[in-house]
Amino acid sequence: MSNPEGADTAGEPGSPGLPAPARPDRPARDTATPAPGTPTRAVELRHLRAFLAVADEGNVTRAAAHLGLTQPAVSRTLAALERHLGIRLVDRSTHHLALTPEGVAFRDKAAAAVAAFDEALDTGRLRHWPLRLGHAWSAFGPYTTPLLRGWQERYPATPLELLRIDDRTAGLTRGEVDAALLRGPVEAPGLVTEVLFTEARVAAVTADGPLASRTSLRLADLAGGPVVLNTVSGTTTPALWPPEARPAATLTVANTDDWLTAIAAGRGHGVSAASTAAMHPHPGVAYVPLDDAPGVPVLLARRDGPGHPALPKLAALAREIVARHSAHQAPARRPHHA
Repeated sequence: MSNPEGADTAGEPGSPGLPAPARPDRPARDTATPAPGTPTRAVELRHLRAFLAVADEGNVTRAAAHLGLTQPAVSRTLAALERHLGIRLVDRSTHHLALTPEGVAFRDKAAAAVAAFDEALDTGRLRHWPLRLGHAWSAFGPYTTPLLRGWQERYPATPLELLRIDDRTAGLTRGEVDAALLRGPVEAPGLVTEVLFTEARVAAVTADGPLASRTSLRLADLAGGPVVLNTVSGTTTPALWPPEARPAATLTVANTDDWLTAIAAGRGHGVSAASTAAMHPHPGVAYVPLDDAPGVPVLLARRDGPGHPALPKLAALAREIVARHSAHQAPARRPHHA
C-alpha cells in the first residue's frame, strides 16, 4: 500500500520503515509541506527520489507508478522541494514535463547525493568496496592495461572497475563512478581534475577513400566534406577549425560506435585522439595523423568532496605509469588501418 504522504519505503527518515518518534506536543502534518520556521535541512531523500523519477519519466503519473506512490503525493513532494530551493525545477506547461535549466543543473547533484546514500548503506560494498573508474571512450589510452594490471598487483582487495558510460563526464556527475578518465576541457561544476598527459589528434577517414593513403593530413583536408561529431561525449567541435575554414557540413552522433559506423559508411570524416586508433579499431576506418591540430589533454577527474578512500592511490599509480611509459609512446607517422 502506498504512503499517502509521499514518503518512499527505502528506510529513510519519515518512511514506514523508520517511523519518526511521537511528538505529543505537535500535531501530525504532511512532511512534503514545510511548516513555518522549518530549518534549511528539511529536504529528505524522498524529495530527491521523487524529483529524479519525474526527471527520468517526464511524467508525474509514471514517476508515481515507478515509486509505488500516488500521483498527488509525488506532485506535493516535488512542489515542496521547489519551495525549499526557491526555484522551479520542472516546466509543467506541456503534457510532457521538461526540466528547467535549474532542474537540469540540480539533477546531477541530486543523483550523486542519492547514489552516495545508497552506496553507504550497501553493506556488501562496504566489505568489498570496488573503485569505479568511468570513461566515455579510449579509457587510459596506451596506459589502460598497465593501469589495470598494476592496480591488481598492488591493491587486490579493492577491485578497479573500468566502466564505459557515454556522457561528457562518464557518469561522474551522476554518481555512477568514483573517478573518470576524461578528454578535453570539462565544464561541469563540482569536479576536481588533473591533466595526466596530452594525446595527439588523428583524422578518422573511410578506409577505402582517397585520404586513407596519405601519410598525414591537415584540418583543411577534412573541411570540404561532412565532419562527424560525437556531441555527447566527444571533444571535437567546429571550433577546432579556424573561423574562415570551418567544415562545410556536420553530422552529429551520440556515441563512439555510431561515430565509427558513420565514417566507415563514407558519410563523413572525423577527428579524435591518437589512442582511439588502438582502442577502437574498425575495418572500415583508417586513422591518419593530423599535422596542425592541437593535442587533447587526458584528465583524471573526481567530485570535489569526500570520495572513495583509494582515490589518492589511483592518482599516484596513474602518474607513475605515465612517467614510466611516456617515452615509448611517440605517435606513428603513417596511416593506421584498423
